[in-house]
This record gives sequence, C-alpha cells and structure tokens, in this order.
Amino acid sequence: MSTLPDFFDGLALPAPLRAALGGSMRTGPAVKICGLSTPGTLEAALSAGAELVGFVFFPKSPRNLTLEAVPPLAAQASNRAVKVALSVNAGDDLLDAIVDQMQPDMLQFHGTESPERVLAAKARYGLPIMKALGISGAEDLAAIPAFDGVADRLLFDAKPPKGADLPGGNGLAFDWDLLAGLTLKSPFMLSGGLDASNVAEAASRTRAGAVDVSSGVESAPGLKDPAQIEAFITALRGHQRMEPLGSTRATR
Repeated sequence: MSTLPDFFDGLALPAPLRAALGGSMRTGPAVKICGLSTPGTLEAALSAGAELVGFVFFPKSPRNLTLEAVPPLAAQASNRAVKVALSVNAGDDLLDAIVDQMQPDMLQFHGTESPERVLAAKARYGLPIMKALGISGAEDLAAIPAFDGVADRLLFDAKPPKGADLPGGNGLAFDWDLLAGLTLKSPFMLSGGLDASNVAEAASRTRAGAVDVSSGVESAPGLKDPAQIEAFITALRGHQRMEPLGSTRATR
C-alpha cells in the first residue's frame, strides 16, 4: 500500500502546509473528505485526520457552496489540510472568483474538461489540478492516457448513471479490479461508493495513493456526519491512534 507522502510528492504546496503534511506520522493512503460546508463538519474532518478537504462549486449539488460562504471555511482549513476546490466545466470567470475567494491549494475538475483545458488552467492559476475520470467498465480506461502526466493527480470515480444530475457524490462504486495493472505517471485517488464498511478493502485492492468520500459520510444528501467521518478514517487506518496533522509527537 502507498505511504502517505507518495500522494503529495512533487505537488506545489505552500511551505507551511507541506510542513504540516510532513509532520504526520501516518502511513497508507491520504484521505479527502469532499463536499464540506459547515465549520463543525469541517473541524470534524480536520480533527479526524483528513489530509485533504473538498469544497464544491456546482449549483446542482446539495453540497454546493456560494462564493460568499467559502472564505471562513478556507481560513479554518488553511495550512491544516490541502484545500481542494471542485468545479464542473467551470469557465474562467467562475474559477477566477473561486481562486480569489478560497485561495485553494488544488483545483479538481469533475466534468468533461479536456486535457487542453487542464493545461490552460494550470498555466493560468499556477495550481495543481486533479482530473476526475468516471469508470464503469474497461472501455472507460481508454480516457486515462490523455490525462496521465497532464493533470497533477487523477481521481477515478464511478461513472454516474445516464441522466444523473451529479457527476460524482452519487454513492456508487465501480469494479476496483479494473484498475489492476495500470501503469501511471500521475498518482491517483479512488472515489465512488466508499464508506467505513469498504474503504480498507478498496485501498488495499487498488493501492490508491488517496481515497475520497462524500455521500459515504453523510446522514442525508449534503449533510456530513462527524461520527461517520471519524468511522471512515478509523476503518481505513485501523484502531491505531493518530496525531493531528502537523504534530511531531510519535504515534501512540
């Protein structure tokens, strides 16, 4: 299984944040809790040990954040976890506003953005970009090479059902064995249908550098549950006690 630093190696991250990540005593995949929208649930994710926290800017999503709501949340997470701004086929005007209001550490493209769009955004914002790719069958793997090495990180998510309003966060899983034998330049994150009951198996079978969860830690669509967040991270890492990010104390 990948060790924690692998997912962050080579990323252009602020020095204080990199120091906090380097101070973690964990091994195994990094954790991203996506779709956070309140100070309380964000604090639950940070305190439980999430290395990445995701904020959604997509009006159709029950997890959508307004530009006005994000600055205090971003400040709360600053230099404690990697702040990821998720958008879906966003234009430059929206991305400009997101970057200005949130000052993210990473952009996540979760739509049908092309490799050329990824490269243009990297040049415009100087931020790492994670590109989500929907997977339902072996035929979907054909899209990977065009983004591998272009996006800084890849995210493999379950492809949404035909006609679905949301490109992710649908609580669906795909056949993880489809990823067996992949040789990639870009480290990848696994998403889709993960929860406390299956995340350890998913991480072990796919050897993902990070895992991503949204609906799997919710009590209702868009409502994160602190107990489920803690259970998810505990299930992945076992019952070994972990220190918060940035701690230099040994794990006990």
